[in-house]
Amino acid sequence: MGIFLNCVGSKSNVSGGSIGMRRGLLGLALVLAALPAVSQTTNLVSEKYQSEWTRIGIPPSHPVSNIAQWHVDAAKREIVCDGNGGHDWFRYNHEFHNFAFHVEWRFTPLPGNPGYNSGVFFRNNDDGSIWHQAQTTKEGGYLFGETPVNGKLTAFNEMKNMTENRVKPAGEWNTYDIRCVGDMCTLAVNGAVVNRIKVGVDKGYVGLESEGYQITFKNLKVKELP
Repeated sequence: MGIFLNCVGSKSNVSGGSIGMRRGLLGLALVLAALPAVSQTTNLVSEKYQSEWTRIGIPPSHPVSNIAQWHVDAAKREIVCDGNGGHDWFRYNHEFHNFAFHVEWRFTPLPGNPGYNSGVFFRNNDDGSIWHQAQTTKEGGYLFGETPVNGKLTAFNEMKNMTENRVKPAGEWNTYDIRCVGDMCTLAVNGAVVNRIKVGVDKGYVGLESEGYQITFKNLKVKELP
């Protein structure tokens, strides 16, 4: 009889423990569901780059050249633009809302005094008729573009409001960090914010510009923010 009672007691304890465990797991699930979503970081240069990137003319009505001026090396996480195939942009085919966009870049040095020019796009619409760009020139990194203001596409140029020229000479790597939350976007050049603006859209595409000079981009990453 004693053995029988002990067995019943053991079963009761196991049953009670299982119920307690299920309640504990349910409580944990509810707590986790209430927490903010974990930010996701996307590497923009992957083995699937052929389906992830699209070349678009500037302006959008302008056809792209037959010259293949964009080259992607997924192993090195690099994109090289030769700059010899006309004015266009290379769009990553996914829209982002709030984000932190990291990109490193450098121009290939040329003799003389070339007017190096390219850029990093963000919050563009699909064809680039609405566009926002972090300019890459030896004169400095700054924001400019055309953004909707009260329903009208309006040009802006923040070069005059750039805190300082932090761009390194051709041949040296520069780092751009573009952050957009809500309608506020900032550009940090080599670790320090140089521009801050309000834009007229809350989502869009990121991309790279070709404008006549060979430039290499690497370590392109977007961290999506709440």
